[in-house]
Amino acid sequence: MNSSTATSSLSAPLAASKAGSPAATRALIIGVVGLAIGLGGFFMGVSNHEVRPLIGYLIGFGFWFSMLIGMLMLVIMFYLFDAGWPIVVRRQLEHALAAIPMLALAFIPLLLLALGAFGHAAQGMLWQWLDPSQPLIGKPGETIADDPLFVHKAVFLNLPLFLVRVVVYFAVLWGLGSRFRKHSFAMDSKPDVSHVIWCRRFAAVGAFAVPLTLTFAAFDFFMSLSYTWFSTMYGVWFFATSMRCGIAATILICVYQSAKGRPLYGLFNRAHQYLLGCLALTFTVFYAYVTFCQYFLIYNADIPEETFWYNLREMTASWTHNSWWWVSLAIIFCYFFIPFFFLLNYHTKVSRKVLPMVAIWVLCFHILDLYFNIMPGKIADPTSVLGYQVREFTIGWYDVATLIGVGGLCVSAYLRSLGKTEVIPIHDPRIEESLNYHE
Repeated sequence: MNSSTATSSLSAPLAASKAGSPAATRALIIGVVGLAIGLGGFFMGVSNHEVRPLIGYLIGFGFWFSMLIGMLMLVIMFYLFDAGWPIVVRRQLEHALAAIPMLALAFIPLLLLALGAFGHAAQGMLWQWLDPSQPLIGKPGETIADDPLFVHKAVFLNLPLFLVRVVVYFAVLWGLGSRFRKHSFAMDSKPDVSHVIWCRRFAAVGAFAVPLTLTFAAFDFFMSLSYTWFSTMYGVWFFATSMRCGIAATILICVYQSAKGRPLYGLFNRAHQYLLGCLALTFTVFYAYVTFCQYFLIYNADIPEETFWYNLREMTASWTHNSWWWVSLAIIFCYFFIPFFFLLNYHTKVSRKVLPMVAIWVLCFHILDLYFNIMPGKIADPTSVLGYQVREFTIGWYDVATLIGVGGLCVSAYLRSLGKTEVIPIHDPRIEESLNYHE
């Protein structure tokens, strides 16, 4: 099917905007400055042997990493289900995938840390299992190498395999993202349906490759911070929270770009927004289901190697509620219940004011969810009855700087891509259906 006739009247608004370059440059400058400040905190932490700034850098990276994984999964889903309505939306996601190389760039300091580039003493600061000679917190006289749980997992938790896996993660994400972009953009000048067929083939591969990638990346980057802990639901949690983040970002992009005078004005309609709201509601419920199941299964099994992870997030060594107890309540009520009840309402999903506010709310508490999963840990304290204290919830300037810095690089990549193609895939076989879609 050739849809060029149906879209010929839209040629003016579909012309690629070349005015995005100054905005992209500004975003790049903000990104470089923010990342430089974040790296300042990172190197300060390395030199002072303080792990907290390193955790802040990982959180800043993890936010944008999860967002782009969510967006990539949306592209895969749209192609797999051969959906007609999201063709207009899909092009915005394809532009966003241009930021994946920026994520690889932002991960380099963490990779150098793992390689021991800042000295052997710093190698195991973030991921302790990288230096098994470290003392075992809470067990005087023992090292990580003496821990039976580490010995059992050492086949997986070792530097060579970690490096191989990191390369595979970014190769899969970058490779699939670039293939989708190449074939989708090629259709703008060459209306050949074979490009769509290729994208569907890549989506079929990506439906297996990306979930495996995000699962093992969540294991390596986040779960292995507490290497003795394990959860079969952790990869599914990361998928669910990444989808929520990716959908929220997509809503904000599409609503902004469809304002009067913007490229998607008159193309992204109420029906498109409604279905994005429905997707947001779907993954809100799915996230709650997965998170509750993880907690319930661990609570029910009552295995010390699993329950300690939640104990750290509920109690101090003196058995009083710590700051993470209140963070967990905020996640329950603000990351689930409030968005859930708002998204149940039809008018929320079609409102150009309310739905973006819900999306911003979700993104803010997604960051809090990352704090909850990444930051808590044991800090050696010989005066404590347990031999350690729990690292409490704090927000550091280096956290915010890294978040803004990596975000600036990602936004710059998106804006630069935006000016190189048509606003929507004008020759996609189902573009007519997307443009005319209604509730």
